[in-house]
Amino acid sequence: MSIDEAIQIINEYIGDDIERANEIRAHIKAVSQPIDHVIWVPVEKVYPNSYNPNSVAKKELALLKKSIEADGYTQPIVTVKDEDGRYCIIDGFHRYFVGKSVDTIKDRNKGYLPIVVLEKTMEERMAATVRHNRARGTHGISNMSKLVFNMLSQGMDEKDIANELGMEAEEVLRLKHITGFSKLFEDKEYGKAWETTKMAAHRVEYLKNHPDEYGVSYE
Repeated sequence: MSIDEAIQIINEYIGDDIERANEIRAHIKAVSQPIDHVIWVPVEKVYPNSYNPNSVAKKELALLKKSIEADGYTQPIVTVKDEDGRYCIIDGFHRYFVGKSVDTIKDRNKGYLPIVVLEKTMEERMAATVRHNRARGTHGISNMSKLVFNMLSQGMDEKDIANELGMEAEEVLRLKHITGFSKLFEDKEYGKAWETTKMAAHRVEYLKNHPDEYGVSYE
């Protein structure tokens, strides 16, 4: 059987059935990477995570909408599958938002979104989100500090966080300082030189209501 004949049989089998297309894609993996297995799922089965530190300005969001309207989806949404059979977004919230909220795009795609699915624990999900954002140069320091704190709360240590996020150990320590939780770094000497004006503002605001263990308050 020639390639053309095989393609014809596949196309006849798929028709306009998205689930059948997903079934075929599941068996075609050139190098066993997530990008080899892009599937289309109903938009209702995809939902955002609660920890993404990324943000996009209105101008960039409008450009993304125009891009998807003109060129279609050129990048899938990166997800993990939860225990309920739904897909939590690791990267691509704005692609999801456009596909969900713009009727012309939603109708064209029959209410489906293109996704790839990774197998990750919660700690690994957070790290994957940051890696995607940092690779594009988009991550907010305030939200990054909250994310680092969440990862610490999940039981990860500084070294693991630094390795997972591609950060220096000192960067992780600085982000810990922003939260004002001095108990988390009681074995480290706090250096004022690390504290930018923005960092200081976050710390002062937190300590107004949460004096640290040394009894220091910023009332």
